[in-house]
Amino acid sequence: MNRRIGGFTLVELMVALLLLALMSSILYGSLSLSATSWDRGEAKAEQAGDMRQTGEFLRQALTAEHPLRLHKALDQPLYFAGANDSLAFAGATPGRVGGGIYYFRIALAPSGDSSRLLLARTIPDYTALKPPSFDGTEASVLADGIAQLKFSYFGRDPDANDVVDPTWRDHWDDPQILPLLIRMEVRTAQGTSWPPLIVEPKIAPEAGCRSWDVNRRRCVGS
Repeated sequence: MNRRIGGFTLVELMVALLLLALMSSILYGSLSLSATSWDRGEAKAEQAGDMRQTGEFLRQALTAEHPLRLHKALDQPLYFAGANDSLAFAGATPGRVGGGIYYFRIALAPSGDSSRLLLARTIPDYTALKPPSFDGTEASVLADGIAQLKFSYFGRDPDANDVVDPTWRDHWDDPQILPLLIRMEVRTAQGTSWPPLIVEPKIAPEAGCRSWDVNRRRCVGS
């Protein structure tokens, strides 16, 4: 009797190799998709963390705005510059980080294809004739990957009394009082937007005034 030697034919081997390659491709695709989803999840979690931390920090900082004036004189303008794409204000730092009054600025700085949200600070010079610049000052990165920063201010025109309804505006032009509300909007490079941050300064505009003109909402007296 002729003995037949068992084994795989060439066709069977090719089919087996084809199935193995197909299974490997599916497995690699699944692992790649899982890794991509994981990276996206981490990026979103990091972005959400930056958003929450930055929002809470800015809420505390803007709430503690101080109506500091040049030379600490009543007829001098406040340390406050409210533009559409930046905000500079005087505020107090907690005692655990040194304490004291600083002049802060929130603005964007280019970083590759997007921008960084920076908080710069400097010590006010009470003998200066104008607010200091922020060239070369210490700055902290609040968030990366930012595409747009927008500020708006809720208040009245200079010398307007309480009868006039306050409105939102892109710039704050009154050098003598702070706005009633400040709104900050941020859009990331990925196209998502942070929830708008709306803050009310807690320190009254008449703080430090010896006399306050209610009608004109101005510091008066000497």
